[in-house]
Amino acid sequence: MTADAPAATDGGPATGSRWRLSRAAVLVAVFVCAACGLVYELALVALGSYLIGDAVGQASIVLGVMVFAMGVGALAAKPLQSRAAAAFAAIELTLALLGGLSVLGLYAAFAWLDLYGPALVGTAFVLGLLIGAEIPLLMVLLQRIREQSAGSAVADLFAADYVGALLGGLAFPFLLMPVFGQLKGALVVGAVNAVAGLALVGTVFRAELSRRARVALTAGTVVVALCLSYAWITARDFEVTARQQLYRDPVVHAERSRYQEIVLTRSVREPGHADTDLRLYLNGDLQFSSIDEYRYHEALAHPALNGPRGEVLVLGAGDGLVVREILRYGDVRRVTVVDLDPAVVRLARSEPQLRRLNGDAFADPRVRVVNVDAFGWLRGAAERFDVVVADLPDPDETATAKLYTVEFYALVRSVLAEGGRLVVQSGSPYFAPRSYWSIEASVREAGFATVPYHVDVPSFGDWGFVLAAPGDAPPALALPADAPRLRFLDAGTLRSAASFPADRGRLDVPASTLLQPRVLEYARVEWRGY
Repeated sequence: MTADAPAATDGGPATGSRWRLSRAAVLVAVFVCAACGLVYELALVALGSYLIGDAVGQASIVLGVMVFAMGVGALAAKPLQSRAAAAFAAIELTLALLGGLSVLGLYAAFAWLDLYGPALVGTAFVLGLLIGAEIPLLMVLLQRIREQSAGSAVADLFAADYVGALLGGLAFPFLLMPVFGQLKGALVVGAVNAVAGLALVGTVFRAELSRRARVALTAGTVVVALCLSYAWITARDFEVTARQQLYRDPVVHAERSRYQEIVLTRSVREPGHADTDLRLYLNGDLQFSSIDEYRYHEALAHPALNGPRGEVLVLGAGDGLVVREILRYGDVRRVTVVDLDPAVVRLARSEPQLRRLNGDAFADPRVRVVNVDAFGWLRGAAERFDVVVADLPDPDETATAKLYTVEFYALVRSVLAEGGRLVVQSGSPYFAPRSYWSIEASVREAGFATVPYHVDVPSFGDWGFVLAAPGDAPPALALPADAPRLRFLDAGTLRSAASFPADRGRLDVPASTLLQPRVLEYARVEWRGY
């Protein structure tokens, strides 16, 4: 057979039009399978980022394991080439089932079994193995339609594969996640994967299937369809049950925004307790407990408000609790809140108990909310502020570590008015001392004089802050003369807050920068196991 002679797929010669249609069908299957494969990879990375918080680490594990497994899968496909059509269909059915259920299975491993790490590696390996077997088998099928040079066949297949990967990469964050969520999104992709594989084999290469293969594939199709359908129907109940397993108290609100998982829990009222305990979690990390949040927010806000405070900038704090404290001063003219996630602010505006807790702060006409990334917003800000309150999530993720760098604090300095102050929530000097003192060093390196201090917040333990002012003269750690009556903080408590015990004194650790985010590495190591 010459390189230009059409091959037969059903015992007869292939016409030119039928060859072109068959070839197009194979390339479409490559396109769709590549898109599905990349979505599986992204789904594993995203889930790990939500549950574990280490986006770079999770991406490295998933991509490294899957690429290695794809190589193994390509080699393992060699013995299957004589039965390429049946093998390809079987692989797509298996991939559809395992890929579609991958998010569900990993979430279950995290919630009930505490085996997320091994489960992730195993899942990534098996999916990579199956994905790696696709291209060799599709190459064989393409050559059976019309034999062509290896270079031309590879070019056709990889062009379709790479374009399909682009589609999958765009569809995951902009379509599947917003419309279906992670769990159902994976199920949808699994169904598409199965349809693409079966449609190709059942039309173009149907004649190559033996009767036994047809029966087996039909039975497999029924099993996969039933499994994916059942998972779709029960997905909501599963997610609610699994999520509740992760939290001590009943979950009263849960949503997955574009940026994070937001969970609000409320304890059952017990005898002897006047109030229930309302808790907010972002990606599983506790943000506050209504039992003692006033300790944290009083310590964060009031020392920084000792001085001019007409214009106040709050970075983070979408729950409105530190805004509540700032608004207790009548001479505050405006509070600008820059928080990335509008879903958190929306919850703080709408949930009745949270509104009572934050004093309905976002309804105050002095408050302006901007839902953008704080780093990017500061780069373009032309306003000047008397006080900047950085109440940002802990730097234990790549996305948040940049908000604890020298570069970030230099941007903050550029928006401070004459005599302005900065206060930064800085983590625990007891549980994470290197993280804490690295944050303080980063503020100093950005041109601030600093005053580190810490207080006891029972829900968090010993918690630290850094009060700072541009220049060489540190600001006074004191309450404003006109401070309102506070539940926790007084002059004596604040004086003692600046004293650190011998076993948790200042550490000489380097500052954190964008190119060397040391605080991220410190936080990951120090908070491990807590």
